[in-house]
Amino acid sequence: MSASPAPGRMAEMERVEVGGVSIVTGAGRNIGAAVARALAAAGSAVAVNYRDESTRAEAEAVVAGIRASGGSAIAVMADVSDEVAVAEMVARVERELGPVTVLVNNAATSVASSRPWHEIEPSEWMEVMAVNVVGGAICARAVVPSMLANGGGSIINMSSVTALLGRTGNLHYVTSKAAQLGFTRSLARELGEQGVRVNAIVVGAIETPSEAIYGDPDEVADMLFELQSIKRRGVPRDVAQMVVHLASERSSFVTGQAITVDGGWVMH
Repeated sequence: MSASPAPGRMAEMERVEVGGVSIVTGAGRNIGAAVARALAAAGSAVAVNYRDESTRAEAEAVVAGIRASGGSAIAVMADVSDEVAVAEMVARVERELGPVTVLVNNAATSVASSRPWHEIEPSEWMEVMAVNVVGGAICARAVVPSMLANGGGSIINMSSVTALLGRTGNLHYVTSKAAQLGFTRSLARELGEQGVRVNAIVVGAIETPSEAIYGDPDEVADMLFELQSIKRRGVPRDVAQMVVHLASERSSFVTGQAITVDGGWVMH
């Protein structure tokens, strides 16, 4: 019988390497920030995207933390719904970090509303779809040439359990998250032969400061524990670790998939 690996050797075996260069959109806080840190810890140089000057400080704080831990990162501003801004972002990332090998479409216009569907104005629909759906396509189109020149890559889109469950009072947001699933599967077929994998993470209820709008944290937790099979709150790291897996060679035969990270809330 062979001896078990030493603890240090086990840690080395378990470490997931990503490497290359990653762009994480909307990465100044919450899940996006956790994803940026996790990719950096896996050896990727990370571009921490933020939308405008109001979120610059958050993005720069994420970058500072990554660099303090020995990683490589830069903060880059771009509204993902702006094709010119995205092109400029990708050009800067390629110039300063190298060819892009991983894109995480995390940026989203999150709408914590509770209104009947017929009260949502067309302009609100357009804003949400422009960022949550079209923005992902703009970013993908901007980075794919770099991925192809580098021999392949991984695109990871962030969807939501609301797309599987339906949710009243928030039709435009839920629709945008459902659209991301179709985008993921179709783009996976478009790019598979060229070595680019495309997957989605269907995100459950993740504990972040932003969810305070939904009410008392203890009451939210009690409600979720009734729904989830795993009786703890999901945290940004839970999603980030799945991103690292999908960005790494460990998932080299996985594409067009929607992987649910929700503690067993939605099962189908």
